[in-house]
Amino acid sequence: MVLRANQKDGYDAIFQAGRGTLQSLATNQRWLGTSKLGFFGVLHTWGRDPMAYHPHVHFVVPGGGVSEDGTKWLATPQNFLFPGKAASVVYKAKFADAMREAGLYDSIPDSAWKKRWTVDMKPVGNGQSVLKYLAPYVYRVAISDKRIESCGSQSVTYRYTPTGKKRSKTRTVTGQEFVRGFVQHVLPRGFQKVRYYGWMSANCKIGLDDVRWLVWLFLGWTYWLASGHAPQAEPTVRKPVRCAECGSSMRIIAIVYENIRTLVEHSLPYLDSG
Repeated sequence: MVLRANQKDGYDAIFQAGRGTLQSLATNQRWLGTSKLGFFGVLHTWGRDPMAYHPHVHFVVPGGGVSEDGTKWLATPQNFLFPGKAASVVYKAKFADAMREAGLYDSIPDSAWKKRWTVDMKPVGNGQSVLKYLAPYVYRVAISDKRIESCGSQSVTYRYTPTGKKRSKTRTVTGQEFVRGFVQHVLPRGFQKVRYYGWMSANCKIGLDDVRWLVWLFLGWTYWLASGHAPQAEPTVRKPVRCAECGSSMRIIAIVYENIRTLVEHSLPYLDSG
């Protein structure tokens, strides 16, 4: 397989094509009309069964972008970013360009380019669920020790849950096959499997605080927070300070920045707190 034999260039091409697809469609006036998006991608090479090889990138994209002049937040319709068919066509072309640039285009069978490609796009609400899903892939490996049922001199038996199923299954493979399946998910040394683009990248002129402010303006939160209708913290009720000698309430007469000893030595009658 081309990507398994050329992991660095192949994975770079997946990232490059995905980034180009998102930025190209976002610039189109029919969808968003700005190139100033912010998003990140996470590379994932395995599925439920670690013996399978399925390299792909999950891109997490907010529902909108910053206008070209940097003064407004442009929101997408609810639960919609781009049409999936348009994204599939653009991604296929972008990936072909990236593979040509890497010198790998001729290594891919012609039948692959004749097939219909699919880009899966799903709304994820506020993003908490998808972050919870992707976070483990940043540090975990293809299979954990607890999923290995047994390991003998000739074979390894492990547990996995097929996609769309709730009940786990077991599979037994030879030791050589197990090692081969595991090693295919080891990334090239120094490869960056999480990549940030646009105003989510560290070197972008538009900071995250600037984007938050534009979103707050778009949502009207600035007026809401200042209007008095937003939830307010309960006022803190402080007990009055009382004199340790007579127990009477004390009040501030003056605030001074002089040396306390000097103040006591040269105190005046009207500074008495009684």
